Amino acid sequence: MTVIRFHEQRNGETNGTVVYPGRAVLTTVLFRVLKSISEVCTFQPDFAEPIVNISVAIGRDATFTCHVRHLGGYRVGWLKADTKAIQAIHEHVITHNPRVTVSHADQNTWNLHIKSVTEEDRGGYMCQLNTDPMKSQLGYLDVVIPPDFIAEDTSSDVIVPEGSSVKLTCRAKGYPGPVVTWRREDGTEIVLKDATGTKQLVTSYRGEVLKLTKISRSEMGSYLCIASNGVPPSVSKRISLSIHFHPVIQVPNQLVGAPLGTDVTIECQVEASPKSINYWVKDTGEMIVSSPKYHVQDVTKSLYETKMSMTVRSFQKEDVGSYRCIAKNSLGEVDSSIRLYEIPGPSRKVYAPKFDQNEIAKDGGKQQQQQQSGKTKVPAYPPDDDDQQYGSAEDLDDLLDTSLGTHQHHQHHNAHSHQHQHHQLATGGFKLAVGGTARSPYDHPNSINPNGNKHLPAIDLATRKPHAMPPVRNGPDGVDGAGGLSYGQSTAAPLPTGGYLLLSTLLSILSFLLLANGRQLLH
Repeated sequence: MTVIRFHEQRNGETNGTVVYPGRAVLTTVLFRVLKSISEVCTFQPDFAEPIVNISVAIGRDATFTCHVRHLGGYRVGWLKADTKAIQAIHEHVITHNPRVTVSHADQNTWNLHIKSVTEEDRGGYMCQLNTDPMKSQLGYLDVVIPPDFIAEDTSSDVIVPEGSSVKLTCRAKGYPGPVVTWRREDGTEIVLKDATGTKQLVTSYRGEVLKLTKISRSEMGSYLCIASNGVPPSVSKRISLSIHFHPVIQVPNQLVGAPLGTDVTIECQVEASPKSINYWVKDTGEMIVSSPKYHVQDVTKSLYETKMSMTVRSFQKEDVGSYRCIAKNSLGEVDSSIRLYEIPGPSRKVYAPKFDQNEIAKDGGKQQQQQQSGKTKVPAYPPDDDDQQYGSAEDLDDLLDTSLGTHQHHQHHNAHSHQHQHHQLATGGFKLAVGGTARSPYDHPNSINPNGNKHLPAIDLATRKPHAMPPVRNGPDGVDGAGGLSYGQSTAAPLPTGGYLLLSTLLSILSFLLLANGRQLLH
């Protein structure tokens, strides 16, 4: 360094020595001072943008980024805010945690990396600049944990008797705290009851404990508890609720009839839990199993419902009798009886007079002459046979609908010619067949008498047997070719002989009284 010495004298005295530096030295010192003032006042480092908070699932990687401008000769440091533990300074890692590293893209972008984060890594992280005073900004790391169930606090499958109460529990952990929701696996509603016993049906229930009171068999099934906290994946647990009760049998038809030669099936509806052993027994005590003669089948309808069915192939007289369906489980045994009996089949013959309508049109005059002379041709009926003749009240209803009120004029016109065969009722269009008198061909609903008018049919009193369906014949019937039921095919059975005698006597008395009243009116 060059020093120049000057001796200043004032009033002839030397005051001292003043040292002035050289010009080059003065210039260097001045430049450095100005630079320092400029950096302090104008180009001091600052943060370009805030640190972004991070939320990451446990076990994943997390990275914080600190954006700085005008860093110059200053340094960037990383600290954990809650513990004040230094993580790194500039490019050097200080912490002993091997999962922590640092990096930077340029002087403006500085990164802190944390691999495979754990719950202990949760918290705030600070980016600092070693200025005076110190500058810093904070970013938060949130480590979230998907839900999981606490096994020791969660219910397993439950078995309870019907009518009791039960609590189903699902405890879950996770961060943030999970929410537990209950549903039924089959989608049916959950039955909730309050202290007063009032029922409430809900599709889902929120809470760790599901309480079911006075449970019934319909509440049996699988219940799902689902835990979720917004962190995938949600988890669910299946809890099976079994409700035990003794067997119950319901029989849709306790009396079943079938024609011979047909296949007939009988059924029993069984409810039991635990599942029952089901079988069939005949009234002879013989257990029935599947064979060429019998087909035995059980169909499961729900967790506790089963339909028992047994088919008897080619039903015969020896198959008539009682059959018992039996259900047995560990809580009890129950049975019910079904009786099989024979009914007439559709192949049975039904005898009835048949008339050719063309012959009716031709012989109308002859028929009227025979009636007037008292020589009416009587169609032949077979002897009374209860097994071959059966009737229905529907025959009477059909004739009433087609005859009453529309043919009364023709009844009055022909009353005289039929007087020796029938007794006409005064208020209606009915005639009672008395003394075994056969129907006239003109009694057909569609027949035409010789005068060209439709005749009111004579209606036989018919006895009706149960389970007998009269055959119905469709197609043209009558000279007009109109379709309809044929009364000539009616299955009405003739009145037994004793009934005819009784009716004949009653009607004779009725006729005598009517004649006596008529004479009094004339006098």
